[in-house]
Amino acid sequence: MALAIYRKYRPATFDTLIGQDFIVQVLKEAARKDLLSHAYLFSGPRGTGKTTTARLIAKIANCETRAKDAAFKAKGEPCNRCIACQSIDEGRSLDVVEIDAASNRGIDEIRDLKESVRLSPSFLRYKVFIIDEAHMLTKEAFNALLKTLEEPPPYVIFVLATTEAEKIPVTVSSRAQQFYFKRVPLELVVAKLKKIVKEENIKISEEALDLISSSAEGSFRDAESLLDQLASFGEKEIALAEVEKTLGKIGFDKVSEFGGYLLGKNPEKALNALSEIEEGGYNIAQFTKDLIKYLRRVAVLKFNPEIEQAFKKELMAEHLAKMKAHAGVFGENDLSLIKALLNAFSQMRYSQFPIIPLEIAILESLPKQK
Repeated sequence: MALAIYRKYRPATFDTLIGQDFIVQVLKEAARKDLLSHAYLFSGPRGTGKTTTARLIAKIANCETRAKDAAFKAKGEPCNRCIACQSIDEGRSLDVVEIDAASNRGIDEIRDLKESVRLSPSFLRYKVFIIDEAHMLTKEAFNALLKTLEEPPPYVIFVLATTEAEKIPVTVSSRAQQFYFKRVPLELVVAKLKKIVKEENIKISEEALDLISSSAEGSFRDAESLLDQLASFGEKEIALAEVEKTLGKIGFDKVSEFGGYLLGKNPEKALNALSEIEEGGYNIAQFTKDLIKYLRRVAVLKFNPEIEQAFKKELMAEHLAKMKAHAGVFGENDLSLIKALLNAFSQMRYSQFPIIPLEIAILESLPKQK
């Protein structure tokens, strides 16, 4: 069985952990000085490197080369060659325990974990417990974990990972070093995918690659998983149409064109285009969401041109050029259009006919052509 792309290209060192520079800097320095904490809390959006970083900490703590070679230790990286590093990479180390708190969330599971904590490592220097989706633990489970988390044996490291840090009790978070993993900029996701397609000899258009990257919303894992799925198409080039059909999502150019109809006060063309989108089987709610995001950026560019520098990290040059052109015709009255679209999007959750709220928003916000 072929290894999934997101697993094959998972960062094996801190230097290859993209988009989390501050966290990398702090953890590498801690590794150089042997100042790893007994407990960490990693929070942030999905697919930004939380579990990967937890495994890197496990390798750092147990790397045999680091323990023997002072010069190598100064790099603050695992060697990825010793038996300890390889066993962790391959997921066969008994001393690195990954727990899915979504399905192991009760007090009985935490009691079992506490029993495991008392046992010394079977092979490595440190036992590392990685609790994924930690916010799913019950209140009783958190309470049972508190004392162990505060004063674990000297050979134990805890790493809690969560996408919802606000659900972690303060009594737990205060006992761990906390790091927030930010959403990865689009340009970094695109850059990594370009390296992967080159390495894997995958043929794909620039527009398709951009849609894959933007749909991932800052998650490397989501982008790589979708690329893996599309790569199964075979030898032919992956075109924008294939990505749109797979995602049920419209590409940037069509969203931009539709936005142009709205800003150009042309509801007839907008409604005709919307009809084609529905007949194509695309997700209307997702299209409305993308349209709102597009017009929001246009509005921000209109009233704050300096934001262009930030948008350069999120958009391809030709896409930003189209937004700037639309910003030139965006007026204050168009803010009511965005409000109407937001209202339509909220109504879609309760409607069996999601196209109707969008059509009404367009008709109420735009004058008919005479």
